[in-house]
Amino acid sequence: MRKKVLLIAVFVGIAVIFATTGIHAGKEVKDEIIMKNPAYKKHKKSILTFTHKKHTEKYANDHPDLYPRKCGECHHDEDNKPLENLKDGDDVQNCIECHKKLGETPRKTKKKWKADKVSKKEQKKMKLEWHAEAIHYNCKDCHKKFNKKTKTKDAPTTCKKCHPKKKK
Repeated sequence: MRKKVLLIAVFVGIAVIFATTGIHAGKEVKDEIIMKNPAYKKHKKSILTFTHKKHTEKYANDHPDLYPRKCGECHHDEDNKPLENLKDGDDVQNCIECHKKLGETPRKTKKKWKADKVSKKEQKKMKLEWHAEAIHYNCKDCHKKFNKKTKTKDAPTTCKKCHPKKKK
């Protein structure tokens, strides 16, 4: 009986050690993130593969003034303040956790805002409730800043550049 209790205690101890190391180790940051969210039943445009490593390492080395390797450049809190203390492996929420409305702002909604004379600043804030709008703002704003600084058009800012037509 004593041996059985001791054996169970050893297994529980080992399990606790593995569980706590797993908790403290964080998550592995994938090099390529396929931007396909299961919340969408169907995607209207082709799916983009985001290269996390290229953005955080290569671009940061090539353009440290534009990409200062801060996770907060892309990841933010509920007040849109950068999460400055993040490091590789830390847990981050998926965009859809806060930007809950699927897709982009419907045209009908935009027309209503215009008719109601809603300010541009307030419209942007309301647009960010939509998941696709939030992602597009995050990427396009950075890409525009990059293109302006480098006097190029290397970073895509149009739909077709990021979402090429699907091959049949």
